[in-house]
Amino acid sequence: MTPQPSSDTSSEEFSAGGVVVRDRDVVVIVPVRRGARGTKVLALPKGHPDRGESAEAAAAREVAEETGIAAEFVEKLGDVRYNYVRNGRRVPKRVEFFLFRYRSGDPADHDHEIEDARWMPLEEAAQALTYAGEREMVARALSRISQDR
Repeated sequence: MTPQPSSDTSSEEFSAGGVVVRDRDVVVIVPVRRGARGTKVLALPKGHPDRGESAEAAAAREVAEETGIAAEFVEKLGDVRYNYVRNGRRVPKRVEFFLFRYRSGDPADHDHEIEDARWMPLEEAAQALTYAGEREMVARALSRISQDR
């Protein structure tokens, strides 16, 4: 059973995300919502599962919504755990990330929650993404696709 988001801030919040690879590029997003310090964030697509939706399906749906890209599941990459503050309370969060292979679509077809979606070289994204956990997921993806060549 996949954990669902909860309004109880003492429990762990859960999201699912995708690392979509095309050749040696990965799709990245700049959400409209800013980071904690009001700065732009360079991130991977992710979001909460809908009721009854698996983490893998949620990641694929979030990728499609946030980037306009259809992608094929390859494998689970790992989990990122962190805490953030909402209404003065610490909220633990876990994001389960999956590796996907690009099938079709154009990042220009992203939804209204995203300011920009674009392809970026994997090596660059592994250094440039805002959050360390997401940089680690891209580094894992780079390692996995390098093994396949």
